[in-house]
Amino acid sequence: MPAMTRRQSIATALGLAAAGRAASAQATPAATRLRLLTYNIHHAENSDGDIDLWRIADVIKAQRPELVAVQEVDVKTRRGEGTDQAAKLAELTGLHGVFGKFMDFSGGEYGQAVLSRLPIKSHENHPLPPGPEPRTALEVRVEVPREGGGARELVFVGNHLYATEGQRSAQARRLIELFKDETAPVVLAGDFNSEPLDPAMALLADHWTDPTLASDDRTWPASEPTVEIDYILYPRAAPFRFVESKVIPETEASDHRPVLTVLDWP
Repeated sequence: MPAMTRRQSIATALGLAAAGRAASAQATPAATRLRLLTYNIHHAENSDGDIDLWRIADVIKAQRPELVAVQEVDVKTRRGEGTDQAAKLAELTGLHGVFGKFMDFSGGEYGQAVLSRLPIKSHENHPLPPGPEPRTALEVRVEVPREGGGARELVFVGNHLYATEGQRSAQARRLIELFKDETAPVVLAGDFNSEPLDPAMALLADHWTDPTLASDDRTWPASEPTVEIDYILYPRAAPFRFVESKVIPETEASDHRPVLTVLDWP
């Protein structure tokens, strides 16, 4: 059976066939639109081997996101030419930014960041089960303005799961445990180092929807992608209306392609 057909069959069995959800390209008057982006920036090393944060910032700005999960971020490392990449990306994009450290590296720090157009109420960097490299879940809480006044809280969590299956599944279970009692909607975004039907993604599918499950969009390597490992997952119980999800065809700024998901929040 072709791979795409197999994905569609399993997606139907799980009740997650996002391709079957027809959604208007325009937000209804009673809905707030959220543009969510995830991007593994490969410490801003482009296809020529140069560090170019400006190119990364341009890619992000072009998608006009409210929230961005950014993986493989260097802060004041020799590899990153001494730049605080999290702070510089926030400056270049005009967004608020926070950094979540994984570990000390190359004279500085290595980890992930979250950028937000909305003011950040709070953030927390949760350690995930360890392995050859430490990993964390970077939780950011924001207030999303409501059409007609008021606001609602959203939890946006940046992730970069490790490359070995056992560790990924342990980290997925920890994510479920961390947010099982959360009353605000929790969106998971990042590089999960897992293909759509891998065990770690199957664990998360009990709680979050993968809107790309029935597609064959691939994200790595950027030049000619062969696997899909970058995702934005939203809670199955949340009242979001799915609008679209797409891989951005950027091939040179990083070794991953960014992923954009658009949701309406009635």
